[in-house]
Amino acid sequence: MDAFLEYPLRMCPKRRDDGAKKGSCRPGLVPAPPHPSHRTKPLPGQTIKSVADDPHAPDRVEAILRSESYRLAIDDPGFLDRDDTRGPRLQMDYLKPELLLRQHGIEGTIVVFGSTRLCEPDAARRNVESVRQTLGEGEDGAGSCQRLQVAERILDKARFYDIARDLGRMVGRANCANPQHSIVVMTGAGPGIMEAANRGSFDVGAPSVGLNISLPREQFPNPYVSPELCFRVHYFGVRKLHFLLRAKALVVFPGGFGTLDELFETLTLVQTRKIKPIPVILVGEEFWRRALDIDFLVEEGLIDEEDRHLFWYAESGAEVWDGILSWHRAAGTPLYPQQEDDDHLD
Repeated sequence: MDAFLEYPLRMCPKRRDDGAKKGSCRPGLVPAPPHPSHRTKPLPGQTIKSVADDPHAPDRVEAILRSESYRLAIDDPGFLDRDDTRGPRLQMDYLKPELLLRQHGIEGTIVVFGSTRLCEPDAARRNVESVRQTLGEGEDGAGSCQRLQVAERILDKARFYDIARDLGRMVGRANCANPQHSIVVMTGAGPGIMEAANRGSFDVGAPSVGLNISLPREQFPNPYVSPELCFRVHYFGVRKLHFLLRAKALVVFPGGFGTLDELFETLTLVQTRKIKPIPVILVGEEFWRRALDIDFLVEEGLIDEEDRHLFWYAESGAEVWDGILSWHRAAGTPLYPQQEDDDHLD
């Protein structure tokens, strides 16, 4: 039976004694609502022109349907990828993570940066043994010795993986204890230090965010980001925006160009007050004293004395987390307003 006929109808009389036209309804009698999606008779444009009128009409219509110009804009990758549509692409790149973060109630983030090359200690030890074995099998030369030196240095810095993981656990426990103030770890979703921070939250059953970036060669997300909070964006600028929109602190571990880029950009934004100051913590003072000579910049007059205080150093996850909580209490913006001052959730 046609779905239209499933509606209970109050039929209007076909003829009326007052001489009204056949099929019209008496005043006050409401006609049955039309079916929401079906008609009993198709509209003219819902069928292709008959071959009886033009034998070539169906082929011509088919060619039109296959034309790129006929595709809906949202279904046309070629159109969406044009230079002229960069504006809408930027909007969509921003909106998808933003709306989903709102949907999941993410109010604040502890943003963690660091090298993708600083793996967990067991993996670093295996790499050192592998390089040593290669050297023991007769491969020699300056290149092999340098690889061993680099592998040993990575092993020495592998402790930072454990520190980042500890920090992730602390942020995760605090989030679980204060669900009304959802503050979570956010990383770039990659391996190394980012993996460690996400993994720490994963260890305690807490959510964490990952903002992956599309690159010419695929960069897989680490397995510890919450699936519903793992995003991939196209534009670095949009990624940087999301890193700071909800940031309650920036924690920076030893890293390379990408880590330094995010650190310097954040320091510049805070220095110029383009954003409100946030805690910036550099983990591993010995590394950072050599990688970033702040004293030299002050002495040369390139930054001001007060810029020394835009960040501080820490050596453990507990130092980082306690410092963040203390900074926000001192600033009058406690992360957990009902939390006692001595409750560090560590």
